[in-house]
Amino acid sequence: MSIVEFNLIYNALSFAIAAFGASTIFFLFQRSQVSPAYKTALTLSGLVCLITTYHYCRIFESFNNAYALKDGLVLQSGMQFNNAYRYVDWLLTVPLLLLEFVLILRLPYGETYKKGLSLTMASAIMVVLGYPGETLNIGFSKIMWWILAMIPFIYILYEMIYGIGLSIKKQPLIVQPLLKKIRLLVILSWSFYPLVYILPLFGLSAFVSIQVGYTFVDIIAKSVFGILIYIIAQRKSEIGA
Repeated sequence: MSIVEFNLIYNALSFAIAAFGASTIFFLFQRSQVSPAYKTALTLSGLVCLITTYHYCRIFESFNNAYALKDGLVLQSGMQFNNAYRYVDWLLTVPLLLLEFVLILRLPYGETYKKGLSLTMASAIMVVLGYPGETLNIGFSKIMWWILAMIPFIYILYEMIYGIGLSIKKQPLIVQPLLKKIRLLVILSWSFYPLVYILPLFGLSAFVSIQVGYTFVDIIAKSVFGILIYIIAQRKSEIGA
């Protein structure tokens, strides 16, 4: 790893900690600005960012323990970088993100329960199936785990495009454009994860591209997503929807 690559990862992780920490405070304090029906969604946004802040602190700590700058060189300390923190984080936060989206729609109880349960279960299975392949750089096994993880991922995309799409049409006109944007944000940002996942198969710098790529998409998929959730909740609260 070059000094430029070391600094790139170091600064990306540092920026992420600041972004998620600030997002946590913002979402929790803004609960008072929305009606009771949407406070749970804002609470989940804050909880997601709080969990992610903790795990990024652990990732940052693990990175500093595994690598060090000395005499203009990046040296390995002998301690292993623990990438499992990301998957523990995703196992907790990815289902909560989908649940946020379902709650902000304020669907009938039965529909909320059905969509919430199916999407959260699919996302948890996706993360569990993805982890074994993350530990591999190349080979058929990595492709196999990628394909298995893509099955629940495709189901989530299908629900976001069609199932959630039908629900968006029933929402107040004032928030429909924002709901379509947040749905597009989920589809595009989440589609980036499987691309980063298979970068090592193309001979790219696996460690640097994965750490920076995942960090960048995490900020979009959690902090930016949460801000859109807040705006939608605020607008629906204003019109009593």
